[in-house]
Amino acid sequence: MSVRLVVRTLSELCITVGTVIVLFVVHVMFWTGIKADSATAAQVDLLRRAWVDQPLPPATKAPEATETLASRPYAAGKGIAVMYVPRLGEDWEWPVLEGTAPATLKKGLGHYASTARLGATGNFAVAGHRRTYGDPFKDFPSLRPGDAVVLTDGATWYTYRIERKPYRTVPTDTGVIAPVPRPLRKNAAGFDGPGRYLTLTTCEPEWGSSHRLIVWAHLDATQPVTQGKPPSLTG
Repeated sequence: MSVRLVVRTLSELCITVGTVIVLFVVHVMFWTGIKADSATAAQVDLLRRAWVDQPLPPATKAPEATETLASRPYAAGKGIAVMYVPRLGEDWEWPVLEGTAPATLKKGLGHYASTARLGATGNFAVAGHRRTYGDPFKDFPSLRPGDAVVLTDGATWYTYRIERKPYRTVPTDTGVIAPVPRPLRKNAAGFDGPGRYLTLTTCEPEWGSSHRLIVWAHLDATQPVTQGKPPSLTG
């Protein structure tokens, strides 16, 4: 085989590999985001139409009234609520679906099925992609104590307040989504007793998954949707 043929073959191979890499990057960085935008918008639309067609009972004593629903499971893969985090942007709006299967997280945020219902005593824990599929938690490290995390189930607004800045841990640290969230690392503060908590989790580092970033929050306020949006979304 001539040197010229070898060089030409290697050049063509490099071009092919380079093209594949470029297409992969485009798929990861752009195409998954385009699909996610469409999927999440569809999920939010489904939830809002369901709330209009089949409104939930007025939440006059939430979260106490929520306790009566605590044993009723959410339907796997179905929408639960819409989440807003003002710190992450004025237009930041994501559906929360039941479960954390890969197919579910392509359409929105995912509620850990083993954790509490929204607003109930225990820990309502939610996972989301840091990157790809719309990058919902791209700016997760910017979250700070006192930030609002607001959710609605169509009947009630639930405002949680973040307790402390994001905490870095390993995927096996399952205590972070326990009913009373407690970290694996002894010098990382958790909670001392039962309450109405929220845990958000995402991947760390930004383009990897060897670790997790966690933030914890406590339920700060509730109000019926008939009273309008909470102050954290109108200020």
